[in-house]
Amino acid sequence: MKITPVTLKKIKRFQSIKRGYYSLIIIATFIILSLFAEVFINSRALIVKYNGSYYFPTYRAMIPGNVFDLGYDYETNYRALQKQFENDPSGNFVLMPLIPYNPFENDLREDTYPPFPPSLLEKHYLGTDTIGRDIAARLTYGFRIAIFFSLALLAITYGIGISLGCLMGYLGGRFDLFFQRIIEIWTNVPVLFVIIIISSIIVPNPVILLLIMAFFGWTSITWIMRTMTYKEKAREYILASKALGATDVRIIFKHIIPNTIAIIVTFAPFTIASGIVALTSLDYLGFGLPAPTPSWGDLLQQGWSNMDALWIAGSVIGALIVTLLTVTFVGEAVREAFDPKMYTIYE
Repeated sequence: MKITPVTLKKIKRFQSIKRGYYSLIIIATFIILSLFAEVFINSRALIVKYNGSYYFPTYRAMIPGNVFDLGYDYETNYRALQKQFENDPSGNFVLMPLIPYNPFENDLREDTYPPFPPSLLEKHYLGTDTIGRDIAARLTYGFRIAIFFSLALLAITYGIGISLGCLMGYLGGRFDLFFQRIIEIWTNVPVLFVIIIISSIIVPNPVILLLIMAFFGWTSITWIMRTMTYKEKAREYILASKALGATDVRIIFKHIIPNTIAIIVTFAPFTIASGIVALTSLDYLGFGLPAPTPSWGDLLQQGWSNMDALWIAGSVIGALIVTLLTVTFVGEAVREAFDPKMYTIYE
């Protein structure tokens, strides 16, 4: 697809806003690393060499301990196998990830109880939670769930809101009035209470929670799109398109939506940030994703209940601050870059 000079100018302006540009690099790096979290944070080995054969357990089916003559048929304990091979003269070895724990694993010890503080020796770099699970693992996998949950929520709400808002603004009349009343009712529904009621009846999985939040979250972008469509519909180039015989579908998809995309894009980062906050809040209250799903809200609740274990609350609050700040800075930079009047200047 060819990039127009106007779009290229907006991209260059975005790059000139250093705070937003570097924030985009940071958040994009976090997302890419989270996609391959199993390579860095996992209880499965990256490589196992045993009797001249190589095994790569990370992204494959479970390998039982009998394969390595450990005498059991459940999944191999690779940390124990690594210690066993440390002084092996035959050349067998195990290469573990940087953090050799998965987010569901309880690392318990004799004569003491979790949570355990950060330890370089045990490779719990951010400590453990109240049941012995590695916090760094829970944070990383929780970030992956939160960010892709927010992106999916953005896609659904924008898909509904842009389509409906464009039709409301373009068709007008009774169609517009009918959906105005629907939106007015929808915006007065207490979404949090609805989710609490549903969570008390069934255990919400990520799909159910996503659909519930999307069911009530499409109204804001719909109003914006409706207003922008009304504005664009009255312009001369739309009247000229109609005079030349262009169909309504062509006018909407070839003219109106492309000319309102700048407004749509500026709201996207803020919608992602609100999705992360909403999911974290619901998990904190106990009405979000079911246990033992890695969750920032669950860690935040544990930190509040165990204020003496400062590493729990400190880790998740730090992760939230960094994530929300970078997303917000990206949103500000996008809004500034796509602002045709360019009233505001970010230093």
